[in-house]
Amino acid sequence: MAEKDVNTIAVAPETAPAPEIRNTDDKVELPPVSLGAQSAGVTRIEALSSVLTLTDRIALFFGVFLIAYAYGLDGTVRYTFQTYATASYSEHSLLAAINVLRSVIAAAAQPTAAKIADIFGRVELVLVSIVFYVVGTIIQASSNGVNAFAGGAVLYQIGYTTIILLIEVIIADLTSTRARLLFSYIPALPFIINTWISGNVTSSVLAATTWRWGIGMWCIIYPVCCLPLLVTLLIVGRRAKKLGLISPYTKALQFDKGIGAFFVDLFWRLDVIGIILMIAVFALILVPFTIAGGIQSQWKEAHIIAPLVVGIVCIPVFIVWEMRAPHPLVPFSLMKDRGVWAPLGIAMLLNFAWYMQGDYLYTVLFVAFDFSVAAATRITSLYSFCSVITGFLLGLVVFRVRRLKYFILFGTTLFLVAFGLLIRYRGSPNSSSRSGIIGAEVLLGIAGGMFPYPAQASIQSSLKHENLAVMTGLYLATYNIGSALGNTVSGALWTQVLPSTLESNLNSINSTLAAAVYANPLALAVEYPVGTVERTAIIESYKHVQRLLTITGIALCVPLIGLAIALRNPKLNDQQTLAKNDEEDSIVSN
Repeated sequence: MAEKDVNTIAVAPETAPAPEIRNTDDKVELPPVSLGAQSAGVTRIEALSSVLTLTDRIALFFGVFLIAYAYGLDGTVRYTFQTYATASYSEHSLLAAINVLRSVIAAAAQPTAAKIADIFGRVELVLVSIVFYVVGTIIQASSNGVNAFAGGAVLYQIGYTTIILLIEVIIADLTSTRARLLFSYIPALPFIINTWISGNVTSSVLAATTWRWGIGMWCIIYPVCCLPLLVTLLIVGRRAKKLGLISPYTKALQFDKGIGAFFVDLFWRLDVIGIILMIAVFALILVPFTIAGGIQSQWKEAHIIAPLVVGIVCIPVFIVWEMRAPHPLVPFSLMKDRGVWAPLGIAMLLNFAWYMQGDYLYTVLFVAFDFSVAAATRITSLYSFCSVITGFLLGLVVFRVRRLKYFILFGTTLFLVAFGLLIRYRGSPNSSSRSGIIGAEVLLGIAGGMFPYPAQASIQSSLKHENLAVMTGLYLATYNIGSALGNTVSGALWTQVLPSTLESNLNSINSTLAAAVYANPLALAVEYPVGTVERTAIIESYKHVQRLLTITGIALCVPLIGLAIALRNPKLNDQQTLAKNDEEDSIVSN
């Protein structure tokens, strides 16, 4: 009875019609599926779902938790170590440029990973993500310059975003619409622990060695943490294969017109042209904004102007291509309904606004508020900590009330209030300002627990299982587009405003100090303790820039609230989707 109850709550009944089955030597066997058949990956995950036992489910969700624990702790401490890495190269201002590059790659990687998951299957992509994750981490840890570090960050980001997508898709594959929000927080739960130990990890590593080992150790830890999920999926897959529910790979990927035709078809299905154009649009437009400023402005340089021009030209090309592509990366046919475009807009504006205050938050906490390494690291994690607790409890509430919209609307409004506090408490080493920034981050986290994941659950519930992976990938991609925009604007403000502000405040004290502070603020903050005239001038400079960043963030909260109002508000149920199977692109109303 217990197992039945779990299935009723968490696992949706099959929504797609069963494929034709034939008997061969008393063994059930599915007909071979070619690449030309639609969504072999969906068929495979439904086959795995049909043979899952209660023990399998517990092992599977434990594996999800362990993987999330690893990449969550890594992401938290790597955020800090990335700051030290760029500062060690005397290129601290390029922090936003690296973050923009990572966000652009993530935005392209997630819809691509979703397409691969639909073509080949969910399980296989886990191994691909491990390879990119480990190789990127090794390159970052062994880099001898900011260019190599950024290259490693790109590869790491592909592995990181791919595993996040796969976990979210697998959870959505196996859960009902009313339970999805609750189970979606399983991979987020590790933040409750990581928030409090991440500061100890970073401070201990920096005390014993350098940032290189702090990053490099994850090329060992992460693959080990992936083993439980991989083993569970492989065991269940083997069971389904023995029952004849899954065709062998040699048949599933068979293409009767030859290997050349196979790769041509794969090229079009992955929309490689669309991927290239998307990367070109965002990378060529956004990155130059973050590197054009600084102590010496570079806006008139060819290496800034040329990418901007090419990137702008690529925008209409990308739109026209996606409207005519046989298998578009961006399915415009599904984006005409407010039940789809409103959640996508929320995802983009959320990260756009968040990164306005979060991109250089660690630097501001360390320099302007004079927090220790451990304390600054913990405070940067407060948003994740509070949002996870709030969201998990909200998942329990949504399971009972079966509605999402009004919680999302309340969360976006609270987000605006939190930014008001961030404008007020933007930098000062006194106790009231320190308490204020902590309170603002806590409130921001509570707000963040009430609308990002619910918006994702909202868009997933409205679509057929067939469209689940692609739209989840697109939804997560809009997060990264928002991150790229936030990193770009914050980086542009930082590079355009901070150098001149530092020069204005420090020239009368030390004419050569402004450039040194701009290049490596973390080291200079230690050299000039609180109370010295130099540190006071530095703090005032950082307060000014942070004020501009948070004002921009609060302005973005207004359209965020408007998108929450535009959402649909259907009643959730115990099915995998609310969409009707007999409608091609069914979007649920209400």
